[in-house]
Amino acid sequence: MRLNKNLIFYLLMIIVFGGLMYWITQQGELLEPGKVQVEPVKPALDQSPFALFQESFSHNLTHPLALLILQIISIILVSRFFGFIFNKIGQPTVIGEIVAGIVLGPSLMGLFFPEVSEFLFAKASLPNLQFLSQVGLILFMFVIGMELDLKVLRNQAHDAVVISHASIVIPYFLGMSLAYFLYQNYAPGNISFLSFALFMGIAMSITAFPVLARVIQERDLSKTKLGSIAITCAAADDITAWCLLATVIAIVKAGTFVSAIFTIVLALGYVLLMVVVVQPVLKRIGNVYSDRETISKPIVAIAFLVLLASAYVAEIIGIHALFGAFLAGVIMPPNFNFRKIMTEKIEDVSLVLLLPLFFVFTGLRTQIGLLNETHLWMVCGWIILTAVAGKFGGSAIAARFVGQSWKDSLSLGALMNTRGLMELIVLNIGYDLGVLTPEVFAMMVLMALITTFMTGPALDLINYFYPDKKSSVSVVDKFYKILISFGPAIKGKKLLRLADQLTHKKTTEANITALHLTPSADINQKEAREYEKESFRLVKHEAENLGISIKTIYKATNDINKEITGEANKGKYDLLLVGGSQSVFSADVVGGKVKNYLEDTTCQVGVLVDKDFEVADRIVLMLQDFSDLFLISFAERFIQNNNAKIVLSDPNRLVKMNTIFRMAVEKVNNENPESIEVYESHDHTEEFFNRFNLMLISYSSWKHLNRRKNPWLAYSPTILILKPEGRLH
Repeated sequence: MRLNKNLIFYLLMIIVFGGLMYWITQQGELLEPGKVQVEPVKPALDQSPFALFQESFSHNLTHPLALLILQIISIILVSRFFGFIFNKIGQPTVIGEIVAGIVLGPSLMGLFFPEVSEFLFAKASLPNLQFLSQVGLILFMFVIGMELDLKVLRNQAHDAVVISHASIVIPYFLGMSLAYFLYQNYAPGNISFLSFALFMGIAMSITAFPVLARVIQERDLSKTKLGSIAITCAAADDITAWCLLATVIAIVKAGTFVSAIFTIVLALGYVLLMVVVVQPVLKRIGNVYSDRETISKPIVAIAFLVLLASAYVAEIIGIHALFGAFLAGVIMPPNFNFRKIMTEKIEDVSLVLLLPLFFVFTGLRTQIGLLNETHLWMVCGWIILTAVAGKFGGSAIAARFVGQSWKDSLSLGALMNTRGLMELIVLNIGYDLGVLTPEVFAMMVLMALITTFMTGPALDLINYFYPDKKSSVSVVDKFYKILISFGPAIKGKKLLRLADQLTHKKTTEANITALHLTPSADINQKEAREYEKESFRLVKHEAENLGISIKTIYKATNDINKEITGEANKGKYDLLLVGGSQSVFSADVVGGKVKNYLEDTTCQVGVLVDKDFEVADRIVLMLQDFSDLFLISFAERFIQNNNAKIVLSDPNRLVKMNTIFRMAVEKVNNENPESIEVYESHDHTEEFFNRFNLMLISYSSWKHLNRRKNPWLAYSPTILILKPEGRLH
């Protein structure tokens, strides 16, 4: 009745007010004579309605806004694709995004599909793309400034500053030396040698702090001495290099060092103002407003105003807006929560949406086809060799001089040689200032790609020649080793409880390790430490309640499946316990990544399908065929360690018909009288399953039952799906 009443009111409202609007339109048209002088546009007589539609559609297709949106869609898709590919081969995602830019540029798409390139990246549309990419860079540099932890500079300033400055001074000298030989033939005509040499020096001495930090996290070096020194060196390098770059830009714009002194003095005054006046005010704001509830839009607006004002002042002084954005990030309140929340608000938009535009814009400028003669490729080779010798060699020699081992020194050199995105930013500034010709710009982009790409292989090679020392004493591991891998902390708590009930009475023989992975390597060191602390808090508390000791492993990674299977196989665990989860394309709780754990690991694997799991002392074990024999060993563990009572659901009468099954059950019952009961009926009602708090089933049986959509799966208790030892085929 109420629905009909609402429908009548809705229809009456539409009819009445629709009619009134039509009447107003008719009355308004009577006012037009003497007011509207422009004659209505008449369509051409020779054009059909469809031809008019085509003309309108074509106009809309090439409208600047429509074209910009299409460019962004294309860029994000291609960048994500190449980022994924390069991540799978062990390279930083940023390498794939840089390659995506080159692929969409004249070097590849422009060469093989010129019509598509001309339409998608029409010359008239590039200024819009450039300005939008610059906004992305400003936000990115602000985030980089906030990610810098200045405390690490104070904690390890001695060795790190020596290594860091050596990794700038030596490549800077080599870059200027190379400029001496390149200037005559490869420098633009209106650029002085000083400007060209200074810029080549800064281009050779830059390190990509974000990429280096991601590599350290992915290789689990964060808590090592090498990782700590590398992060500190990169932070010192970043601050020094960006200050030097600001000075170089001032000199290039002024023409001479003397005339640049005025700009440098202004820049120093601006930095002093930001550090002495603005930073204390921001610190007080950060002390008061430090969580999501209190960091409201006015507080965010203040942070953005500081960012934009700093970028604006830096730009009009003549040291580039990016330096201003970087400095604004550095002086933000040191409160971790404040920086984390601000970073989260900015990072996704800047990294996913806007930053790929910069890679593609760089790719559009990179014309590898210009290197069409042998001597140009030889020059490119000399640039790459100089870059590697200066950065890799300079860092390694300095590290060795201050007392680091040869392995750590060479590893530090490989890490500091990473250039990535930061190098592209410097090169684009040089290109905009007219310091670099298109040929030299293309060579330098290739250098940035190669030096970043070689970081991973170089570290692998160093580890091969300098392997970690292993104990000469061979000890037979008598422990039952369990690895629990979890996402949400509550799942980790449940898995730990299950692991304890498998080993409760033999804790001295148990070895339990908890593994938590953050599904993204794009987090900074401070965030990683906080995520690790918070992720293991509940698990460690549960371990204390249970009176057991556990080891913990934390990593940030872009390939969770690879990390879990790698750790399980490398650590030679007896059992891997994970939680069930659904994938996007499957409703099966052991689909997607979990299926990979089951099939790729060599140890036994258990997948817990949690239905309010608390204790496992009343267990039903589902026997389906002869391959399920290994489940008896798990039943025995629950009996011995948790006084569990087991019911074998054996509708196929395997225990009665097969000697091996019968002997296995008798053995357990002899040692633990009346602990196992055999149930041969096919009747699996809801009342039957209500007797139990855990069900054990093999992966092969689960697949069979899940495929047939057995109705009792819906009302079964918590399920532990088990895979035997060895890989599945």
